Amino acid sequence: MQNAVGEVQHVVVFGGTSEIGVAIARRLVTPATRVVALACRDVAAGEEIAGTFPDHVRVEVVPFDAGDTASHERVVAEVVERGGDIDVAVLAFGVLGRQHELDTDPVAAAEVVHVNFTGAVSVGLAVAGRLRAQGHGRLVVLSSVAGERVRGALPVYGGSKAGLDGFAQGLGDALHGSGASVLVVRPGFVRSKMTDGLPEAPLATTPEAVADVVADGLRRGRRTVWAPPTLRYVFAVLRHLPGPVFRRLPLG
Repeated sequence: MQNAVGEVQHVVVFGGTSEIGVAIARRLVTPATRVVALACRDVAAGEEIAGTFPDHVRVEVVPFDAGDTASHERVVAEVVERGGDIDVAVLAFGVLGRQHELDTDPVAAAEVVHVNFTGAVSVGLAVAGRLRAQGHGRLVVLSSVAGERVRGALPVYGGSKAGLDGFAQGLGDALHGSGASVLVVRPGFVRSKMTDGLPEAPLATTPEAVADVVADGLRRGRRTVWAPPTLRYVFAVLRHLPGPVFRRLPLG
């Protein structure tokens, strides 16, 4: 449980090798933090990352596969058993895919959607159940501006994020009054391993800058944040543009 001044004691990152997820966990660590759990598929990589946290924090690396929805309840239970009540859980996993390959491979496209949307719904509900039972805690869901208005260049990834964003908002409403809540994060183009080699979009940002926005959003009790914050106003316009105009925009 968060201490008297609101410092988190147990942070969990599902997608524990995600650069954004790890940056958020590092940003939330204070002298009061006891445990950081990195739930990830690549346990060896998770162990390497674990060694970069301050010595006073116990880092638990827990095997987790976003696509294996049947295991999610068990993984969440294991995280709680090892570290106690969850103060902040971050859903940070996702697959971008190469759209030109997905265009001709419906099975691969469905796998992207399964991880990005179905996997997030599954573990999100498992975490929400724990937070509701605790009577406190925040679930941070990494959505994307790609889902705010899905572009023809990324229909599979953008569509999966649009679904995730809608689910996360609804889940936040469902948790209202329970003491638990959801923070939806909508980053723009983030310079990371996932986007390495892709043309950079306007207002590109970094994992650390996203983490700063998330920490501020948690402190202020926000339901939705954008990274960088300017994107909120950009998409207030973009979402209402006529299709022919939107399709011609150089959005990266």
